[in-house]
Amino acid sequence: MSFSPCNYNTSDISTFELHVDSMLPKRINDPIHGLMEFDDWVIQFIDTPHFQRLRNIKQLGTTYYVFPGASHNRFEHSIGVAHLAYSLVKGLQDRQPDLEVEKDLECVTLAALCHDLGHGPFSHAFDNEVIPRTRPNIEWKHEIGSEKMFDHLLETNEIDFELGTDDVKFIKALIAGDWSKCPNRSRYLFDVVANKRNSIDVDKFDYLERDCYYLGMKSVFDFSRLMRYSRVVDEQIAYYFKECYNIYELFQTRYSLHKQVYNHRVGKAIEYMLCDALVEADSILGISKSIDNPEDYLQLNDTILNQIEFSKEPGLAKSREIINRIRTRKLYKFVDEYLVSDELKDHLTEQKINAREIIAHQGENDRLEEDDIIVDRLKLNYAMNDKNPVDYVKFYNQYNLDETFNLTKSQVSYFVPEKYEEISIRIFARKPEKMKPIQECFRKLLKIHAPHNTIPNEEITPSRGYTLPEGYETSKKRRHSSQSSNDQRISKHRVSIINS
Repeated sequence: MSFSPCNYNTSDISTFELHVDSMLPKRINDPIHGLMEFDDWVIQFIDTPHFQRLRNIKQLGTTYYVFPGASHNRFEHSIGVAHLAYSLVKGLQDRQPDLEVEKDLECVTLAALCHDLGHGPFSHAFDNEVIPRTRPNIEWKHEIGSEKMFDHLLETNEIDFELGTDDVKFIKALIAGDWSKCPNRSRYLFDVVANKRNSIDVDKFDYLERDCYYLGMKSVFDFSRLMRYSRVVDEQIAYYFKECYNIYELFQTRYSLHKQVYNHRVGKAIEYMLCDALVEADSILGISKSIDNPEDYLQLNDTILNQIEFSKEPGLAKSREIINRIRTRKLYKFVDEYLVSDELKDHLTEQKINAREIIAHQGENDRLEEDDIIVDRLKLNYAMNDKNPVDYVKFYNQYNLDETFNLTKSQVSYFVPEKYEEISIRIFARKPEKMKPIQECFRKLLKIHAPHNTIPNEEITPSRGYTLPEGYETSKKRRHSSQSSNDQRISKHRVSIINS
């Protein structure tokens, strides 16, 4: 048997290799999910300026200034969410082939990938604080920004992937979590990225695991089990009934992170400083106007802080001063906190507890001004205000996979919560030297508005752990005073040596 040599044109090799390479999945190694595989069309979306911008937006905003391990960005989180969305829907379709509808898998993957395109500098600080203060008359959230940036991404980048007008509309509806915008598309897919039904979605699966990893904390919630034991019944994602306690762990982990990390007192103080700096700079840099123009918004990220810090513009002097305080750790200070009981929610309202009302109770020599005080009304819950999200979850058992039911708390554990929301009033001082009089005024105000006939006096007193002693000085002052004393002792020692 003889073989004839192959004849081929060597000039075609690079074209052939490029074609084969584009057909192979791209593998991205991730510390949370391991090797993640994406088709070339997904990589084309990742390799756009709109998505690459997320490399410069911290996932946890100013939390990084308190937890230095929390240096991860929206970029890797968004890729992780896309991986989980694809994996979840692909698993559902493999187990239930009748769910397969053309373009569904691709659209939900894209929605997951692009769901955070609209985040501004330092993530939630921008849409929760900066925009409401600079443009109080508009309703704007990062989800709106994500939809606008997704449109702009499609308009300005050549991506070799066909998306019809209905597909684009569907993707934006998935980002918003609003099925009413596309009622003709698969309803269960709206449970995947931004679940408004019971708040169980792959966005939380990724950020809970990723945040715990970079914070150096442990999470007992296991999203992989939840994904494996899920199926679609009556156009809703349902879970095997034994996963109920795992779902409670999801919401408890989320609550714990909000309580201990996302709303950490020092992290929040720095967030208020950062927002003050951006608000002060807004008239010069037009920061808030960028949300109207995707071209401008494309250039806005966490590096705005460096732009202000190193600018010579006289109008940015106050913003630079605030940023310098952050750099030198001369921070706004947490003053006090009061956990509001159900009985007092209607009494301790924003109209009754605010900076203006607090300074109305100051002493003759306190010299307090409204701008000295920040009142933070913190609401923590299980992601559905005061409701139990598990009440809205459907479960199935092994005997009938197509019939769902709900589970009550008594059928799960007597240790699950009785209440699902708490409200705290927290007070911060922009000037640390005014902490003591601010705390005294705040505590006077609390007692005035609490109904004494129904609430015992000890229940309207904040924790003694926060009570500042008489003559309190901030740590910076004590450090400075200590340093001055040391300098004086050294000087006296030098004088005695010279005299001797």
